[in-house]
Amino acid sequence: MALPMTRVHPSQFRIDNFEIVSTADRFPVWLHQDSTGCVLDVHVVPNARRTELDGEHGGALRVRLGAPAVDGKANAALTDYLAQCCELPRRAVQLKSGLSARRKRVWIDAPIDAVWLRLSALLQQSG
Repeated sequence: MALPMTRVHPSQFRIDNFEIVSTADRFPVWLHQDSTGCVLDVHVVPNARRTELDGEHGGALRVRLGAPAVDGKANAALTDYLAQCCELPRRAVQLKSGLSARRKRVWIDAPIDAVWLRLSALLQQSG
């Protein structure tokens, strides 16, 4: 006996490892829509062995950076790495707040769907 196939609307899709605001909202709490792009809440871990996405930490995307937190090197490494992850030019990724803090807000000049698609694929590969 064959089981009936049911279709699931994309808005009902959930990723188990990430906190989703609601099933109607497909994006995690650390990714927000902006008028001209999207904003990413990031928790930075400088001086890591390698630069990588490392899941979620306190409602923010955790990014481990191989660069030290000295003279803006970690900030430059963060924007370069996120641009590389999203396959965007470096000028499309800008640090909006948290210049000297571990918690940062990053503005990305790209549609939120495209950013989430690329970041979720990288997070699933790493984890």
